[in-house]
Amino acid sequence: MAVSDYFIKKVLEKKNGSSGGFFDKTSMEDFVKELYSTLFLCQEVNTEDHLQNEFERLGKLLLNLVKSTTQDEDLAEKQTEDFFNVLPDIYNKLVLDAESILEFDPATESLEEILLSYPGFFAAYVYRISHQLWIQNVKTLPRVISEYAHSRTGIDIHPGAVIGEHFFIDHGTGIVIGETTRIGNHVKLYQGVTLGALNVSKDKANEKRHPNIEDHVIIYSGATILGGSTTIGRDSIIGGNVWITQNVPPNSLVYNKSEIKIKDNGPLPESLTFVI
Repeated sequence: MAVSDYFIKKVLEKKNGSSGGFFDKTSMEDFVKELYSTLFLCQEVNTEDHLQNEFERLGKLLLNLVKSTTQDEDLAEKQTEDFFNVLPDIYNKLVLDAESILEFDPATESLEEILLSYPGFFAAYVYRISHQLWIQNVKTLPRVISEYAHSRTGIDIHPGAVIGEHFFIDHGTGIVIGETTRIGNHVKLYQGVTLGALNVSKDKANEKRHPNIEDHVIIYSGATILGGSTTIGRDSIIGGNVWITQNVPPNSLVYNKSEIKIKDNGPLPESLTFVI
C-alpha cells in the first residue's frame, strides 16, 4: 500500500533533523553476547593468541558502535581504549559477584551453572559494562545495552546506578534499580524489588532521586524503597512487600505483618466468585 508524499517527506524531515546517535542494535547485541562468551565461556579454541584476537575484534566492534554515537573518530577511539583498559577491573568484580552466588545460593552446584544460566549474573554483567560506558559519557549506547538485559532477564538496572562488589540478584524478575541508586558491598536482592524515586518530575532529573543501600543488606521479594534521601542501614534485612520512604537504621529487621484468614469450604461470597 502506497503512502502519501506528504507523510514520506515528514518522516524524512524528522530523521534528517535528528541529532544522530543511531547505531545497529544487532551489532550491540553481538558485542554484549560475544564479550560475555569471551570472558566467561569455554570456546573451541582456548589459547592466549585466540583470546587476544577476540579482544581485538571486540574492540573494533565497540569502536564502530561508539563512533556512531559520537560522530567523532578520535573521541570514539579514546572511549574504546578507556573501556578496555578498565575491563580487567570489571572482570574482577564480576568474578566476585559469581562467587557470592556460589557461596550463598543453596540451589547452585557449580560456577558453570551460574555462568550458563543465571539471569541475575547476566544482568550484573550487563550493568557493569554499561555503567563503565555511562561514566565515560558515551551517549545512548549504555541505555540501549541495559535495555537489552532488561528484555532478556526482566531485570531493569539503569547504567547510572552505583553498585558495589559481591552483588547478588536471586531470581531477579521484576527488579528495578533507578539511575541515582547507590548500593554498597555484599547486597542481595530478590525478585520484584523496586529501588525507585518518590518524584518523577522532569525538573528533578539532575537530583538524587533513588535510595541508598548500605553494605550487607538483604531485600526480599516485592519490597519497594523510594526516595533520594532514603537510606537502608548496613546489615539490615528488608522483608517482602514492604513500602519504605524513610531511613532504616543499621542492623534493622523490617517486615510487613500480614493477617491470614482461613475459610471453610462453604459457598464463597458473591464478590469473590469472579473469573480471570
